[in-house]
Amino acid sequence: MKEYLVIFERAGRNWSAYVPDLPGCIAAGDTREETTRLVREAIEFHIEGLKAEGMSIPEPSAEADRVSVAA
Repeated sequence: MKEYLVIFERAGRNWSAYVPDLPGCIAAGDTREETTRLVREAIEFHIEGLKAEGMSIPEPSAEADRVSVAA
């Protein structure tokens, strides 16, 4: 089991998500919960595609954190 970083962004009235370690792996949904489900499916599909093409599967390496600044 691998655990990939997923970046979620509110996009107006819906949500989008992307996976930095898997370029092109994205999802969008009406709610954060739906987007989570869809991006999980997108990751699995992306990895299946890489395997089918005989390509290596990137190891999870992206990290995220929050930085406070004076606004």
